Amino acid sequence: MSRPALVWFREDFRIGDNPALTAAIESGRSVFCVYVHDALSPEIRAPGGASRWWLHGSLDALRASLRAIGGDLLLFRGRSRDVIPRIVEAAGCAAVFWNRRYGPERAIDVDVKAGLKRSGVSASSFSSRLVVEPGDVRTQAGGSFKVFTPFHKASLTRDPPPPPLPAPDSIVAATIPAELAARTVALEDLDLEPRRPDWAGGLRESWERGETGARKRLSSFLENGFAGYAGDRNRPDLDMTSRLSPHLRFGELSARSVVHAARFALEASGGSIAREDYDVFRAEIGWRDFSYLLLFENDNLASGNLQKNFDAFPWREDEAAVDAWRKGRTGYPIVDAGMRQLWRTGFMHNRVRMIVASFLIKHLLIDWRVGEEWFWDTLVDADAANNPASWQWVAGSGADAAPYYRIFNPVTQGERFDPNGDYVRAWVPELAGMPSRMIHRPWEAAPSVLHSARVQLGESYPKPIVVHEVARKRALSAFESIRSRRS
Repeated sequence: MSRPALVWFREDFRIGDNPALTAAIESGRSVFCVYVHDALSPEIRAPGGASRWWLHGSLDALRASLRAIGGDLLLFRGRSRDVIPRIVEAAGCAAVFWNRRYGPERAIDVDVKAGLKRSGVSASSFSSRLVVEPGDVRTQAGGSFKVFTPFHKASLTRDPPPPPLPAPDSIVAATIPAELAARTVALEDLDLEPRRPDWAGGLRESWERGETGARKRLSSFLENGFAGYAGDRNRPDLDMTSRLSPHLRFGELSARSVVHAARFALEASGGSIAREDYDVFRAEIGWRDFSYLLLFENDNLASGNLQKNFDAFPWREDEAAVDAWRKGRTGYPIVDAGMRQLWRTGFMHNRVRMIVASFLIKHLLIDWRVGEEWFWDTLVDADAANNPASWQWVAGSGADAAPYYRIFNPVTQGERFDPNGDYVRAWVPELAGMPSRMIHRPWEAAPSVLHSARVQLGESYPKPIVVHEVARKRALSAFESIRSRRS
């Protein structure tokens, strides 16, 4: 037992309910923990700007947590296939522990595990990221689910998941050989946070990265937003969503710990939290698991249509329209509010995500991959499974996709889910003076109303870049052209 154990952190930046860390400590060996920043392996999708910012804070917080219990986090840079075996050899490790990944990068894990075993080093991987892993539930015919509802129904037969593991109290830290320590890099040297210019001010104001911040956010949601969640989660003007997605994306919380906390809150609420609140929230966790199933079975989820008939879709190229969409200058207030919230905070309410995605794809006929790439770069919760799966769902090109004829009207969506215009006023301040009845359709307001609100259409706020009725007909015609090819 004199040879140490290695814990390889990837997207599981926490010490609580971390099976790989717990198993390494329970092995009785001394332990050292590493993170390899791999920007070279083709299987790993390079994180966008907002994700890089979050990663910096998440690594910093994890290192502090490990140091508090006697450990540390060593940072390396390079191809994981090369770096991990070199660390193992230099430190004389007897065992390596990690938590599983489900995208194309799992090919790296397979290669590393095979190489370690050939060298006589034990390699163990664990379920940590999901409540239901790919393959955990099957159709009656033994196949994989292609539609969410039956997948989720089958998943609930496994509810509740195993209880989360407690955070360890201490680690027996391994002695790091000098030659290995010399190969480490400082967190700042990974160049994850923006410097010139530093555009992350709004992100810092909006988020607390790390496991502690994640637990604070979970507690706040369960105490203040869970009751009424089923009815109000679609209201961007209310604080009724969990905002846990970036914490889950970086593994600062495990999904099963969230499920257990929600169940406990439901049972302890004395009826103030309805069963429907729990069921709807649990389904959101289920969508995350389903998206990872799609990624597991489709490595090109972010680049290829799952419905192959969409390969023939007549997408348009219109850089001016895409630029207006990105900047929140489309002339449709609910769309513009969402895009500005995204740019400022790295986040967008889920209902608004569907609205802005539908607008780009169906009003502008822009390829869904253009929107997916923008979200990948600007969302702090940009997730390799959820992001492309959701864009394909809106486009109609994915599994269990929305019907092609579902084209959100951004005006009626705004009036339904932001009835007083408070969300729009928060993110489109030039419309703050508009009366609620007209704030989602300012181009229909009388000149006196616009004058009173100090709105000059086409100057202080843009006119709509497309007319909804015209865009809808154009979209339906385009979708009709590929219906006969649906796979």
